[in-house]
Amino acid sequence: MSHSTPPLTSGEHPITIARLRRAPVVLATHNAGKVGELRELLTTVGVATLGALELGLPEPEETEDSFTGNALLKARAAAERSGRVALADDSGVCVDALDGEPGVYTARWAGEPRDWQRAMARVEHELAKRGAVLGAARGASFACALAVATPEGDTLALEGRVPGVLVWPARGTLGAGFEPMFMPHGYSQTYGEMEPDVRAAINHRAAAFRLLCLALGCPVRD
Repeated sequence: MSHSTPPLTSGEHPITIARLRRAPVVLATHNAGKVGELRELLTTVGVATLGALELGLPEPEETEDSFTGNALLKARAAAERSGRVALADDSGVCVDALDGEPGVYTARWAGEPRDWQRAMARVEHELAKRGAVLGAARGASFACALAVATPEGDTLALEGRVPGVLVWPARGTLGAGFEPMFMPHGYSQTYGEMEPDVRAAINHRAAAFRLLCLALGCPVRD
């Protein structure tokens, strides 16, 4: 269900699961939903966490042109400010017929204040303009990059993807963002129709987390 890019590492000392277990890891996001999901995943491998808001950390502007770049930017900023190991994510939906858009600009398509109904309608409008009506022409993937950074400057970053198709009208009220429009391959429900625990076990963040576990040398959660 997932595609990935190889882990990227820098610095002299590899980041290990033992290092993450040494002290609470900072979750570099102000998004309560992401904090909850990441906290639950990390708990399964014995890693305690602190939210960025708990430490009064600001969110840096996302200026990179890739999910991995933005995740690294946020993780580094949190690690430098807090003096702790930090973990950040960046995620979005990439539509095949739109040359990968909205991609890293997924949130921007929702405007300010965020209006995800408008964002989904915009994607559907763009697909209709291209004649992408049948499922085969409506391929998309949800991507998530996870990055870990230490105060010493070591980093680890990787990306997980889940392929699927976009449906219209959007279905379900249990998801956020583009999730009511996205149906992963092998399933008959959109993310928006799935119970949160079911979705969290198979989504792009879970795919990236499994890769993180492999890179850290800890058991992979099924």
